[in-house]
Amino acid sequence: MMFEGLFPALITPFSDKGIATEVLNKLVVDLISSGVDGVVPLGTTGEIPTLSNSERDVVITICVEAVAGRVPVIAGTGTNSTEATIKRTKRAAELGATGALVICPYYNKPTQEGLYRHFTMIADASPIPLILYNIPGRTSVNMTPQTLSRLCGHERITAIKEASGNLDQISEMAILCGDHINILAGDDTLILPTLTCGGKGAISAAANIVPRQLKDLMKQFFSGKVGEAIQAHLQIWPLLKALFIETNPIAVKETLCLMGYDAGQVRPPLAPLSEDNRQVLIRELKGHGIIKE
Repeated sequence: MMFEGLFPALITPFSDKGIATEVLNKLVVDLISSGVDGVVPLGTTGEIPTLSNSERDVVITICVEAVAGRVPVIAGTGTNSTEATIKRTKRAAELGATGALVICPYYNKPTQEGLYRHFTMIADASPIPLILYNIPGRTSVNMTPQTLSRLCGHERITAIKEASGNLDQISEMAILCGDHINILAGDDTLILPTLTCGGKGAISAAANIVPRQLKDLMKQFFSGKVGEAIQAHLQIWPLLKALFIETNPIAVKETLCLMGYDAGQVRPPLAPLSEDNRQVLIRELKGHGIIKE
């Protein structure tokens, strides 16, 4: 399965009892009705480091039930342990996930050879397709285009969420890998630039908030209406910046609360949005008609 299009990186709504399952179900159903091409729970935006094993299972189960086979569910399963990642990926498949998002190992800083072996071992053991996740700002290791080109021939490795912020690197990945892998934007403010460098979609935190607008931007670009896509990008860009005014998903989760979703607060060590930044966010949300005056 070659994943392409718009995939919201889901927040994880919390309540006093743990996962706010009804809120998560409603969010997924609403996003599907907005035309997204799949959902991605348990990523960075889903605050995966703070979730227990049982909570991860609940999140995947709720998403699979809410989707009901209409679009893929791509569960975040990556850790900085190859063995643990294999176990989590198999568990996600058992629960009905369609694919797995697997981040580059963090903290232990593997070499490029280490990355190649890590992802190859996971892909060899995985019963479902993988999307690799390169985000050096969080992991302290960058997957090079050359390493990706070694991996992209594996039948289970179908896409990469590329969040290096480096358009030269994205271009080189597209040249070296061609049609063997789909490049998905991992930086929301660079969705359109990534598409111009050969990208096929995005895994987006902002898609929790503006799925229709981001989907329309992609449709405009892929249908050849590049000028309209540029205007859409420039129009939405200030909002995308505001949604990342503090560490993701702090502002995204606050926005969903302002939109009427009882998503709860972020878990420690993250902290709620500062009041000054909250006012900046609210101004952008009002200006884009997301919340009322």
